[in-house]
Amino acid sequence: RGQLKIAASAMAARCRLAARFHHVHGTNVRLDASCTRATRVESFANGLCFSQEPLAPGQVFLVEIEEKELGWCGHLRVGLTAHDPQSLEVVPEYSLPDLVNMGDTWVFAITRSHNRVTEEGEEARARVQVSPWEPFLLIERVRIPRDTLVGRSRPGRYSHILDDLYKMNVLPATARRSRIGVLYAPQPDGTADMHIVINGEDMGPSARHLPTTRPLYAVVDVFASTKSVRVIPVEYGFPSLQTLCRLVIQKHIVHRMAIDGLDLPPTLKSFCKHE
Repeated sequence: RGQLKIAASAMAARCRLAARFHHVHGTNVRLDASCTRATRVESFANGLCFSQEPLAPGQVFLVEIEEKELGWCGHLRVGLTAHDPQSLEVVPEYSLPDLVNMGDTWVFAITRSHNRVTEEGEEARARVQVSPWEPFLLIERVRIPRDTLVGRSRPGRYSHILDDLYKMNVLPATARRSRIGVLYAPQPDGTADMHIVINGEDMGPSARHLPTTRPLYAVVDVFASTKSVRVIPVEYGFPSLQTLCRLVIQKHIVHRMAIDGLDLPPTLKSFCKHE
């Protein structure tokens, strides 16, 4: 148990350092001062971004969609690459197909409905339905606190329209505030499987046999209708007492705005509504 705590602490420290975008990026990308928010300032392309550091096994690089832009066809693209961004002479205009055609890169487009990829050479295994109140997402041997992975709409005047989605802890994959993550899970043969996580749900292996002998960087392509994304730090280990309280409160309310009538401190009310 002590070794697990040490490993979780080491992972948490690494994740805090890696939860930023690399200074090498597409020509239409502008990063904020913290390098955690990437905005495509013009056109629909040249929005390629990378994680500041290569990912550790099981480490999820998680982004939230902050802004959308009407008039373009296509959505966010995410994946992994074995190319060190620093070594690129020119950042490709597109992740698909330009970066992928360079080899050792695996990228998938996030769509409104088709986000699950069937494993090559076999039928997709039945996916176990995880309770929205389950505190952890399990991906093979990787255990990630699920609450951070889940995107939620902001409560508001017409928020009841999204209450059913809110209770199930899901938003449409391409919606504002949707959270998309990518990670790789090592396999017994020395390779790794890439997994994409959408609002707390594992989409299953989307690419197999990734090399683990080279560092793997996250790829985030702020493409077309996706205008801006923000990196969300993921804390590994046990859920906080505050998070567990929120799960219990959300489980027993009929409408999220009913939280306002509870005898709770204002900061906890805000946290429970996930503002």
